[in-house]
Amino acid sequence: MPTVNMLEAKSTLSRLVEAVETGAEARIIIARNGRPAAQLVPITQPVSGKRIGVAKGKFIVPDDIDADNAAVERIFAGSIE
Repeated sequence: MPTVNMLEAKSTLSRLVEAVETGAEARIIIARNGRPAAQLVPITQPVSGKRIGVAKGKFIVPDDIDADNAAVERIFAGSIE
């Protein structure tokens, strides 16, 4: 776990991010005036991307999909008839 000073972190940020991103370093400590101030670590959970349209073309929506909307609304409103 290397420690870099603030000036070095500013000038080599892309290299430092790449090091933690690829796993070359588990984390990097950033120091200010010789004292640890922050740490650079990789994100452990994947960043979710755009999901709109993810199921496009996977199934066919029937023409009468909205036919029972009124009945469903009554059920949620608490009046089953």
